[in-house]
Amino acid sequence: MSEPKPPTPTPGDTYKGWLFKWTNYIKGYQRRWFVLSNGLLSYYRSQAEMGHTCRGTINLATANIAVEDSCNFVISNGGAQTYHLKASSEVERQRWITALELAKAKAVHMQAESDDSGDECPAAPPSSGQSGGCRNLEIQSTLRTLGSKVEDLNTCNDLIVKHGSALQRSLSELEALRVSGDVGDKMKQVTERATLFRITSNAMINACRDFLSLAQSHSKRWQKALHSERDQRIRLEETLEQLAKQHNHLERAFRGATVLPSSFSNPALGNKGGVPGKGDASDEDDDNEFFDAMEDPAEFITVPADPKYHRRSGSNASGFSCETGMDDQSVNFDELSLASNPESPQTLELEPVRQRRTRIPDKPNYYLNLWSIMKNCIGKELSKIPMPVNFNEPLSMLQRLSEDLEYYELLDKAAKCQSSLEQMCYVAAFTVSSYSTTVHRTGKPFNPLLGETFELDRLKDCGYRSLCEQVSHHPPAAAHHALSEKGWTLRQEITLASKFRGKYLSIMPLGSIQCLFDKSENHYSWKKVTTTVHNIIVGKLWIDQSGEIDVVNHKTGDRCHLKFAPYSYFSRDVPRKVTGVVTDKDGKAHYVLSGTWDEKMEFSRIMQSSKGENGTEGKQRTVYQTLKAKEIWKKNPLPEGAENMYFFSSLALTLNESEEGVAPTDSRRRPDQRMMEDGRWDEANAEKQKLEEKQRIVRREREREAVKAASTPEEAVTEDSINDSPLKTDGVETGTEASEVSDESAHPDNYQAMWFDKFDDPASGETLHVYKGGYWEAKEQGSWDMCPEIF
Repeated sequence: MSEPKPPTPTPGDTYKGWLFKWTNYIKGYQRRWFVLSNGLLSYYRSQAEMGHTCRGTINLATANIAVEDSCNFVISNGGAQTYHLKASSEVERQRWITALELAKAKAVHMQAESDDSGDECPAAPPSSGQSGGCRNLEIQSTLRTLGSKVEDLNTCNDLIVKHGSALQRSLSELEALRVSGDVGDKMKQVTERATLFRITSNAMINACRDFLSLAQSHSKRWQKALHSERDQRIRLEETLEQLAKQHNHLERAFRGATVLPSSFSNPALGNKGGVPGKGDASDEDDDNEFFDAMEDPAEFITVPADPKYHRRSGSNASGFSCETGMDDQSVNFDELSLASNPESPQTLELEPVRQRRTRIPDKPNYYLNLWSIMKNCIGKELSKIPMPVNFNEPLSMLQRLSEDLEYYELLDKAAKCQSSLEQMCYVAAFTVSSYSTTVHRTGKPFNPLLGETFELDRLKDCGYRSLCEQVSHHPPAAAHHALSEKGWTLRQEITLASKFRGKYLSIMPLGSIQCLFDKSENHYSWKKVTTTVHNIIVGKLWIDQSGEIDVVNHKTGDRCHLKFAPYSYFSRDVPRKVTGVVTDKDGKAHYVLSGTWDEKMEFSRIMQSSKGENGTEGKQRTVYQTLKAKEIWKKNPLPEGAENMYFFSSLALTLNESEEGVAPTDSRRRPDQRMMEDGRWDEANAEKQKLEEKQRIVRREREREAVKAASTPEEAVTEDSINDSPLKTDGVETGTEASEVSDESAHPDNYQAMWFDKFDDPASGETLHVYKGGYWEAKEQGSWDMCPEIF
């Protein structure tokens, strides 16, 4: 152990040395390097850490020092911080005690000197609301004192001007006088005025001296307080960053220790979407908290069915319904029918169709640390955090909604199913497939402006076309409608709510998605799960989906319960796992679905079910005997170079491609979004400011019209009521998204959507915006006069 220097009473000197610090019952005492300087005792894991990482600091001015035995002593500041320390010998302990007591006395003396104005507030930064109130009183009292001194100076200045002018007049008169008897009187008058001027000047000088002394003393105090606050903030930022790094290391260590089952030994599944890989965990002695998703026990277990079921299924033996016997053949039959259908996409490809782009400009390598923005917003609402386009992707939220149709073939196959239960499997697979495009997509889509639209016309290519419109901004909501020639209709209305949790961001989609099939008249509805963006503070961003979805057939009562398992570092299961069971209206299970939301899904027919052993929480799990699983959906591979193109899929690459004939409100016409795609990010930020100002003008005009149209004061929409709304997205400051201002651009009662109307669905009991028609007819005629000018 290095021998520390003996303590000296000089305030500027420091005392350094090794001590053993109690950490926890697992590690016990750990050797740490301690530094005593300027009344602060700090410690480090080693001397090399002194330049960059402080593990803890305690202020001796408010600390208690107690000796336990020959080598042990305790330093505490009232419960918030307590250090149990042990020296290598009794002599070493006494040296530290002496140095600590001297440092404490000096710190108390320095604090008393800083409080020489007589106030009772401590010089240290306030740690409670009472201290903060006392400091406010101190500042107000000081300002009043300084104000009175300034008034004294003004009074003295007026007197000096007055007496100076009088003295000047007297001197002038004295020069004009001839030698006579009046000279004595004038000299006496001049002497009196000079005396008054000297007295007033002295008073002025004294008042200035008092003011200067008072200002200097308080200036030193305020400067010291400012430095203290600045040092505290720097230490807080360093501590937060260090904690985030430690958490990241621990995640990587536990991730590396996780062993996946042999059935999911694909190395691509081990580290996807930026999930941290193996690394060294930090051995910091302080307690660590792990906010990890709890691994729920499986609700059911699947085992291979008895071979007799396979034989019966193959021969369609009696004892099972025709639906059951044809199960293995129905999937192949559907695929065959799709391939042989003269209206199928394969046949339509022979017609001349547009060749769409397969690349976009590479993403510029502009480094921006998200933590550098978020650290200044701790304690603020997420909706108030300004976000530059550097964290966006060149697509709007309307285009992201249209990406749900990436695997439209699943709905094509579902439309041809004879069995509603089989159809349910395809619809459930379609709900899962919509998340596969998000696995690497950490960029934030542009928030649409009110009235913005996006069309996706794939009638010749794929047999469907869809339309999205931003129908509201209080709350912000987007409506989507897709119609296919294969006999299905998809409609949805989605509102996003988000919460910033510090290390991660949770995005909760609100609203409903519905799918209707013309032939069977089956009506399905479901909702979306929660999306979580991890590693906001430090590390590589990665996305997880978690929650449960109930897909309901309102006509037959069939139901599919899907469970998206949250990612767990301690789980031995496959990441991003999804499981589901399809049941009829009586609750009888018919199909089991399993897979991952970013790779593939399989389904298998249930032949028999029984109650199994109790799970880890005492719940009895169901055992399903199933036929061999069949793949129902598999993710398409990403295009070459996708990592340089925001990890866009083949469909996503075409969404922002310029097209002729689209509405003037189409997302493809957004100038800031187009500039970002071209790599001109600085110009995109400047263009946003123009859109923001334009939207503010439109909002004020709409408010004035609403006030004129209101028949009673209660119906009037005031500017204050809109500005006070808590539903703003990113504000309207410089550096925010251009579309964010649209969140305050209009009240929902004052805006009527162009292509959608509100509809109360009797089947699901939900209210949503549905397509009212007219868009495609307007496109054919090229008549867009009714569209607002928003870009």
